[in-house]
Amino acid sequence: MMFLGQLRGELRKLFARPRTYMGYAAFFIMELLIVVVYRFTDGQRYMRQLMERNGLESDFYYSSLTLTFLVMIISMALLGSIFFALVAGDVVAKETEDGNLRLVLARPISRLRLLLVKYAAVSIYTFTFVFFVGISGYLMAGAAVGWDGGLFVSEPKMKVFAAYGDWTEGMLRLASGATGIGISMITLSSLAFMFSCFRIKPAAATIVTLAILFVDMILQNFPFFRPFQEYFITWRMSCWVYLFEYDVSWPKLIEAYAFLGGLNFTFFLIGYLAFQLRDFKT
Repeated sequence: MMFLGQLRGELRKLFARPRTYMGYAAFFIMELLIVVVYRFTDGQRYMRQLMERNGLESDFYYSSLTLTFLVMIISMALLGSIFFALVAGDVVAKETEDGNLRLVLARPISRLRLLLVKYAAVSIYTFTFVFFVGISGYLMAGAAVGWDGGLFVSEPKMKVFAAYGDWTEGMLRLASGATGIGISMITLSSLAFMFSCFRIKPAAATIVTLAILFVDMILQNFPFFRPFQEYFITWRMSCWVYLFEYDVSWPKLIEAYAFLGGLNFTFFLIGYLAFQLRDFKT
């Protein structure tokens, strides 16, 4: 009960920071732009042609569910990495910079417990933020193209192609996909959290995290790195797309999330060791 009380206080402190809400505003604008592009520009024609080439009725599958999938996959790749790294890289480093941790550590609380509370708060923020993107994206898409229709999924990189004509099944697939994205993005937040535990500025923690992420993303697209793409962090994080397969590849998903879970634990452990060795008294 004491841990839950501390977690509640940490979440309240996290959501009191202006930069936490910057992500919500930025994603809202990004979602609006994506929906407008795919509704009123050549993006709609491209999607309709892709559906018709695969023998699907474009009027039915060009729907709010399909647009929501596009919103989630595009916005998370572009903005998700930035704001998750920004919030997680700030959670410890900012309090150190402000001198607040000296007061916190004067109380009878271990450093491990302090970091566990902060890490849990960051993970909750990351996971729930993905559902905010999914829900708000669906509401925007529904207002733009209507609420009926099926779900069309095409992701060449992960070799996933599927079409679901039943609205209920399509919505369930989107919900499971949002869950998968939320779990995947915790790895990004864990990496930023690790750097936040170092003797480093909050902005530096965010920049280093994004640098590693983008280098990882770029290298895996080189032809001579493709045989080793399963060892790249961003490729493993993209495995949530497998949740949209007709027959979900559970062994591949379990392997991917076990890999990410191991990374999360390693990042937290390194951050804890670095934080444990720091001197906040002088």
